Amino acid sequence: MDELTQELSTATWHKSTQSGSDGGNCVEVAELSGGRRGVRDSKNPAGPALVFTPSEWNAFIGGVKAGEFD
Repeated sequence: MDELTQELSTATWHKSTQSGSDGGNCVEVAELSGGRRGVRDSKNPAGPALVFTPSEWNAFIGGVKAGEFD
């Protein structure tokens, strides 16, 4: 198992407080080493995860706050 796979498997994952508890379409985010962020489907925790660099994550959060995805 490579280092990133190991880190993703032991990471602490968090769902948004806006997700609700109905088991619907939710994503989870984990803080990883080097300031990276992992993102995965909460219904499939063993499935694939996306990993973002700090600059990619900051650009995404900036876009969310600016309403670019509304």
